Amino acid sequence: MSQWINACAFDDIDDEDVMRFDHVGHSYAIYRYEDKVYATDGLCTHEKVHLCDGLVMEHVIECPKHNGRFDIRDGRALGAPVCVNLKTYPAKVEDGNILIQVG
Repeated sequence: MSQWINACAFDDIDDEDVMRFDHVGHSYAIYRYEDKVYATDGLCTHEKVHLCDGLVMEHVIECPKHNGRFDIRDGRALGAPVCVNLKTYPAKVEDGNILIQVG
């Protein structure tokens, strides 16, 4: 059964930034771009590096290890060396907090 989890305060993430959020042994990446929020798995599908150390440019997260890029809106891998998409999760802002739906 899926549930909404409070990941962080909306103001904890700057525009075009990413934050790591760990919950029940799973790592997530929470993004903010133009006052919208997104959530994906927190590890790159190429070599399992944490994406929170990567660079966000508009709707793209670039992995810090080999510069693989993903679209944060749908998790789509955008070219070598990444070829496996990221899993995405519904995200929303409620009462000043970012919630993600997991499960």
